[in-house]
Amino acid sequence: EVQLVESGGGLVQPGGSLRLSCAASGFAFSRYAMTWVRQAPGKGLERVSAISSSGTDTTYAESVKGRFTISRDNAKNTLYLQMNSLEPEDTAVYICARFPRRSLEGPYEYDYWGQGTQVTVSS
Repeated sequence: EVQLVESGGGLVQPGGSLRLSCAASGFAFSRYAMTWVRQAPGKGLERVSAISSSGTDTTYAESVKGRFTISRDNAKNTLYLQMNSLEPEDTAVYICARFPRRSLEGPYEYDYWGQGTQVTVSS
């Protein structure tokens, strides 16, 4: 059974940092590209960042470029999102998801999703 379990969310002040993790199991993690998406209250899903299966290629939403860093440890079957200089606009549920392929080329469609972890940025 494919499982994606996020952790690391919480309440942080503006300007602070958090590191999210997504523990993957039930599949060959190193063979799939992965992504972080987020959903803010009352808004639709927003793509945040994505990474190819090898970790060589990454993409970021304009709103997080220079502040967030996506990475993965294929030996530990874990996806990460380092978030720095957090802003109130980053408040959302952050969800990791799996691409049904290795690369980032092609449509942004996912076949498995985690439950998400809440990130709240507030003073």
